[in-house]
Amino acid sequence: MAVKKGDSVKVEYEGRFENGEVFDSSSKSGKPLEFEVGSGKVIPGFDNGIVGMEVNEEKEIKIEKKDAYGDYKEELKKEVPRDALPKDQEPKKGMMLIMSTPEGQQIPARIVDVDDNKVVLDLNHPLAGKDIVFKIKVVEISEGKDVSSSKESEDEKKMEINSK
Repeated sequence: MAVKKGDSVKVEYEGRFENGEVFDSSSKSGKPLEFEVGSGKVIPGFDNGIVGMEVNEEKEIKIEKKDAYGDYKEELKKEVPRDALPKDQEPKKGMMLIMSTPEGQQIPARIVDVDDNKVVLDLNHPLAGKDIVFKIKVVEISEGKDVSSSKESEDEKKMEINSK
């Protein structure tokens, strides 16, 4: 059975830069990555790259920045007053912080400059602006609902609700 959108999959992976430096792998967590294909839980290039693969199939895919974490954007560098940061830790260049939006979403930010009055934060994803390479092995496929049958299942749900 080949992977298609809507399937749940488990994959082992190794992510690296074009120079060969590894930045992430499933072996770090000790378990495969599990997600629903097409759900937007992983970057588009990774999601699209596994479609059509079979269990135990391995391949390497190069993902251009546009299908990974996008371009690096200078406008995502933000200056904040130094006293707006937590007082319990001295801010240092290169330090990572977790910022929270009013909606509760957490965003990583890297300190790129510090002086007596302000701190400059970089809100770009650490992999923004980079082409990346993934070595992927599909270890499990659980068939999900086929996109073509989703209308039928919606009608079935409506029928179940109406019959109660």
